[in-house]
Amino acid sequence: MANQTLTLLTLDETAARLRKSPAQLRWMLHQGTAPRSAKIAGRRLFRESDVNEYINQAFEQSAA
Repeated sequence: MANQTLTLLTLDETAARLRKSPAQLRWMLHQGTAPRSAKIAGRRLFRESDVNEYINQAFEQSAA
């Protein structure tokens, strides 16, 4: 397996990247429309790669 750096983002950091408030991102999580995330040590974290893929998919869908 290649040696990859895994970057984890907090809820606040992810909300900023999506230009949403943290409350809006929490609502997206509740609705099941947010990027993939996991609760690690009691904190909701997002992989940077999942957030980037979420953004890319949104652009692909809007171009279709």
